Amino acid sequence: MKLLLVVLLATFSYANQRIVTLSPSINEIVYALGAGKNVVGNTQYCMSPKESQNVTKVGGYFSPSLEKIVALKPTIVIMQGSSLKLSKRLNKLGIQTKVLKIDKLHNIKSSILSIGEIVHKSKEARTIVENINKSLNELKGIVSNKKILMVIGHNTSLVKQIFVVGQNLYLDDIISISGNQNALQSDRKGQPILNQENIIALNPDIVILLAHSMKQKGLTKKDLIDPWKALHINAGKNSQVYIVDKEYSGIPSHRLILFLRDFKEILLESAHK
Repeated sequence: MKLLLVVLLATFSYANQRIVTLSPSINEIVYALGAGKNVVGNTQYCMSPKESQNVTKVGGYFSPSLEKIVALKPTIVIMQGSSLKLSKRLNKLGIQTKVLKIDKLHNIKSSILSIGEIVHKSKEARTIVENINKSLNELKGIVSNKKILMVIGHNTSLVKQIFVVGQNLYLDDIISISGNQNALQSDRKGQPILNQENIIALNPDIVILLAHSMKQKGLTKKDLIDPWKALHINAGKNSQVYIVDKEYSGIPSHRLILFLRDFKEILLESAHK
């Protein structure tokens, strides 16, 4: 009888969770684990899955509203490190928070497992992590020792303001696991900004353009690839410039598996050139 009471209390507690998610990655993971019905608030950038668009918005990624969050009476607010100050303010008001790091690959996998524990979906979380690990292993041995540059944005001119993937991001981890290296070897964090001269000096063998919403901006693959072909770099000379135009390419959630699939296809195509 006592055991039954504990189970019923745990079930009641889970069913009555009121979760606020403060980043697209966290929001997607919660939904992927089957706990989307418990999300009562998220940010204006939480667009996937589609049903999360109808959830109450509490602001932007860097500007969530304390008042809007408190009004939702959450049982827990899940956020990334950029919201640490907000976490402390919510804690003082008696609201539980969980701050996660979603930057490097091991932190992403750890965060998926942590969210699984929070929403009582640990088994499902472990399955997602296992699938990510499997997809990562499939990248090995396709091509090796290539300098890969991942570029973020929709550059139709390469004179300046070229945002690239730095070495403290999960995308850098993916390049390394595949047996290749980030063309940018630097201590500069996040998304360093380069110019045309910097790119030529790096001389990448493969360039991957992360350009989601390309079509919505009225751009074609040719618009984005042609400037790179004109550069005196190996990637341009050998037609090794590729585009990933899906919005999940910049969101480290369970959909990382989709990006790993795209990256694998690029490596396979590169191997045959």
